[in-house]
Amino acid sequence: QFGGVTLYVNSPAEGLWEVDGEVEHDVIVVAEVMTEDLDRTWWAAYRKQLEARFDQEEIVIRATQVQRL
Repeated sequence: QFGGVTLYVNSPAEGLWEVDGEVEHDVIVVAEVMTEDLDRTWWAAYRKQLEARFDQEEIVIRATQVQRL
């Protein structure tokens, strides 16, 4: 879709939460994509696909405006 992606897989990020007295654990992977245009409809549909593929309740996709120097 975008011609490239950067994956941050060695970051120390972990997700921890409690369910019925037991601690659940997730390893967090961050993917970064840079694009000129933000197609919110496409990203919303893609997020749903990723949630189904990885059996996740929610995947967070965030957008940040970047100014190239």
